Amino acid sequence: MSAASQAFSGNLKKALAGLRRIDLDGLRWRVFDAKGQVLGRLASHISTVVQGKDKPTYAPNRDEGDMCIIINAKDVCVTGRKMTDKLYQWHTGYVGHLKERSLKDQMAKDPTEVIRKAVLRMLPRNKLRDDRDRKLRIFAGSEHPFGDRSLDHYVMPPRQVREMRPRAKRAMIRAQKKAEQQEQDETNTKKGKRRDKVGSIPEI
Repeated sequence: MSAASQAFSGNLKKALAGLRRIDLDGLRWRVFDAKGQVLGRLASHISTVVQGKDKPTYAPNRDEGDMCIIINAKDVCVTGRKMTDKLYQWHTGYVGHLKERSLKDQMAKDPTEVIRKAVLRMLPRNKLRDDRDRKLRIFAGSEHPFGDRSLDHYVMPPRQVREMRPRAKRAMIRAQKKAEQQEQDETNTKKGKRRDKVGSIPEI
């Protein structure tokens, strides 16, 4: 057996672990495709579904959330400079052993933990948190062992880009006008130099 097949079988065993502790009666299997999605925005939708907040029967003291299958975790996106500036910190228990890892390194090591931590940190810290964590099944690729279930693909709503603040918008317009004025001045100076050269040619 090759190393890739061994890793895939290990991921399948890990994905199937803990299902016996979940009451699957009446739960839907929701599939989230993380490809091209912004990490925080995706995690907020997953946390809503895993808590059951999208159901009319939601109660904060009951765990009625659905099973969430997240695929293509390695293709999730982030905005700004979070790939290098966002850090994950943990302590080993020894004196001075505070460890940290950037988001870029964590994506290379295990991209599933990036989404898991983003979702868990959006959940309330109570006794239901561990049960909701078991309902998360995250996969780095597009393959998963739950093809025999009746899956419901979650459609992410379109992203609404926030309008630019008036102050920033005015500054951008001024910068554009300044750049256009500089280009126009440069073209005028070039034309003036050409005229001077033409006018300075002596007559024969």
